[in-house]
Amino acid sequence: MTDLRQDIGAVVFDIGNVLIEWHPERFYDRAIGREARLRLFETVDLHAMNDKIDAGALFRETIYETAEAHPDQAAAIRMWHDNWIEMASPRIDRSILLLRALRNKGVPVFALTNFGIHSFAYAQTQYDFLSEFDRAYVSGHMGVIKPDPRIYEMVEAESGLSGAQLIFADDRADNIATAEARGWRGHLFTGAEGWAHRLVDEGLLTMAEAGF
Repeated sequence: MTDLRQDIGAVVFDIGNVLIEWHPERFYDRAIGREARLRLFETVDLHAMNDKIDAGALFRETIYETAEAHPDQAAAIRMWHDNWIEMASPRIDRSILLLRALRNKGVPVFALTNFGIHSFAYAQTQYDFLSEFDRAYVSGHMGVIKPDPRIYEMVEAESGLSGAQLIFADDRADNIATAEARGWRGHLFTGAEGWAHRLVDEGLLTMAEAGF
């Protein structure tokens, strides 16, 4: 195992599907049934609506305005706000263990997440670990969302760290590709065990600390 710890200034976690599961379609399949969900998502671009929130638009107002524009689907659209924490769940416990193990060793841990201002504040009241980052880079506050290169540049400028000093886990290949193009060390997250192995391989955690 190569000890690269001294070269790494911070470990950067995405949140959705890295620390918290995020599958809106799965929620709607349970809430209204698969056929109704397919019709809803074909009629209304709910992910584009959420991108606006992640870029800084108001949480409740944006969703409720979208519902008003689609009265036949209004009740289901409002669920995106009213049942939001049910969509942003459950927590991914092994990833949280890794976050805390890194912090216990004094390794700085950042978040870099596409998240709305108000939805992130609400999530912090539901998930204690979301207040445990050394720095949290939240797209809603930054006014730009991944994978726009500007968001990575902003993290570098604010933290004073170069891309080569940052190792970043995200579940989306496009987010990782943009980070790696700036020199970041990327890890495409497909499960917490693979991320744990990567952190061990980088010399940041021992096998025991990583939960093996």
